[in-house]
Amino acid sequence: MSLLDQQCLKAIDLIHVSDDWNGAHKIVQNINSPIAQWIHAVLHKIEGDEINSRYWYTRSGLEVYETYNNFQLELKSIRIKLTG
Repeated sequence: MSLLDQQCLKAIDLIHVSDDWNGAHKIVQNINSPIAQWIHAVLHKIEGDEINSRYWYTRSGLEVYETYNNFQLELKSIRIKLTG
């Protein structure tokens, strides 16, 4: 697993386990990868910023805004993609 993937997992843990939106956002905003952009999209969905969230979903190219109604399940799906 790459260092960037490890950072993405850390961001997921910060939001999913610790409810640290700011900490998670600081991590993913500095990583230019589709997975980080997907996490970034989820963070803005959690925040309630639909326009910004849709932008990051488009940037990631991995999912669309409407796919998940539950951000916790979405973060679990991202974790599975990262860890296999």
